[in-house]
Amino acid sequence: MTVDAGGGVIAVIGAGAWGVALANAAARAGGAPVPLWGRDGAAVAAMAATREAGSRLPGVRLEDGVAPAADPAPLANADAVLLVIPAQQIRDALARLRPWLGRKGLPVVICAKGIERASGLFMSDVVREMLPEAAPAVLSGPSFAADVARGLPTAVSLAADDEALAARLARRLSGPALRIYHTTDMRGVEIGGAAKNVLAIACGIVMGRGLGESARAALVARGFAEITRFAEAYGARRDTLMGLSGLGDIVLTCGSRQSRNFAFGEALGRGAPVAEASGGKLTEGAATAAVMLRRAADAGVDMPVSAAVAAILDGRMGIDDAIGELMMRPLRREG
Repeated sequence: MTVDAGGGVIAVIGAGAWGVALANAAARAGGAPVPLWGRDGAAVAAMAATREAGSRLPGVRLEDGVAPAADPAPLANADAVLLVIPAQQIRDALARLRPWLGRKGLPVVICAKGIERASGLFMSDVVREMLPEAAPAVLSGPSFAADVARGLPTAVSLAADDEALAARLARRLSGPALRIYHTTDMRGVEIGGAAKNVLAIACGIVMGRGLGESARAALVARGFAEITRFAEAYGARRDTLMGLSGLGDIVLTCGSRQSRNFAFGEALGRGAPVAEASGGKLTEGAATAAVMLRRAADAGVDMPVSAAVAAILDGRMGIDDAIGELMMRPLRREG
């Protein structure tokens, strides 16, 4: 199966803020209806009735082509699906939806940013395991849901093993305000998206602790260096990490309170307990830190910034001790 660049049906799985934003973008980009599936029947019904995103994105209206539904049946007719649910929930969701998604060659575009905590698998490998007939792809880059939902200018990366498929999907989803670059480096795009969340938590901690912009800049630079080493160890290309899904996403999320991960870290830096710092909001980086370190150890990659975040989240080290340990690391040649 291939996706028609001019109007293939794109379905969205996940009716949270990012799912609504991408459904709106897909509707603007093409003339076909965009099924938007969500498991919360009442919330989806309210969206269908009011044509508003509700508390997920206050003030955002659904584009005319977006069709919210709690019934997964429309997924069976999609030419491609966007998987827009939290990383740690992807396996269970695909097990539930497999009867509608088990078609040979169906492009399944992963829009979550994380590593599966229980197995240590990257998200593309989870999709391959759960839907062996599908064609996984990854969408990631510097993008806040509210910006994309409102049609503000945004650019992201889309990766698939098949370059022709990546290009078709990028053309189908791109619109007047959403520019999508394509690549075949799936591992680089998904690692960039997952790892930057952990670094955003670290930057939030630094700012919440009042350590200043100089400290944040140093942390971004050293954190980016270790993310690049980690990604290259798993076959990613350095130029991918220098692009939208790596450096671009770091620039956005490591200095803005709109980033849930940065805001979570900032609350930690100000003294909030780990259990309360998120304010009940999803923070993918908190679930990613420890498992990313396991994968880094497997590859022989040292990630001191990420290790400090994991130690703080696990309660093995206080913030001031973690900062002191980072500052007292042996001096070395930069690289």
